[in-house]
Amino acid sequence: MFRCLEVVGMRKALFILGDLSDTDIEWLAENAQRRELREGFALVEQGLQSAEVFIVLEGRFSVRIGGNADAEINSLFPGEFVGELSFLDSRPASATVVASSPSVVAAIPRRVLSEKLERDPAFAARFYRALGVFLAHRLRRLTVKTSSQGVGDSLRENGELDDELDPELLESVALAAKRFDWIKSRLEHD
Repeated sequence: MFRCLEVVGMRKALFILGDLSDTDIEWLAENAQRRELREGFALVEQGLQSAEVFIVLEGRFSVRIGGNADAEINSLFPGEFVGELSFLDSRPASATVVASSPSVVAAIPRRVLSEKLERDPAFAARFYRALGVFLAHRLRRLTVKTSSQGVGDSLRENGELDDELDPELLESVALAAKRFDWIKSRLEHD
């Protein structure tokens, strides 16, 4: 059984890891590098383009905006992807992402991922679909959070929380958790 934090992390990772095939996951693990980061390390800097996309394996990251990157707007935990927006639109990062604790990431070179997407249309279709669903969920959460303005979780008319997973996606949680653990284990032994 998953601990609460693992479920939260997997909830976010499942959008991507749950839609990809086992072969896709293996490719990600083969082409990622494990990086251990100290607390305070800026993984992504606002206004700069990153040469990599990251999967958070361990730790916590603070997403910050502003001139001194001092206004925290979000926290990232294991299972989250970092740098996906800049990867999609080829623009500089819109926020700074700083390790809030000693952390570990899987770093996938942007160039290598782009080449894989160009030469493997089936992978590209699964990857972009998964990324689209992931970003749609993130946008919905942000919209709910902004509209409720700290009032608490917002309820739909049917009594479900707006932040709850779509029941159809729940089946992917266990698969995504296994895939996440497999990537993490694979990178620890390489």
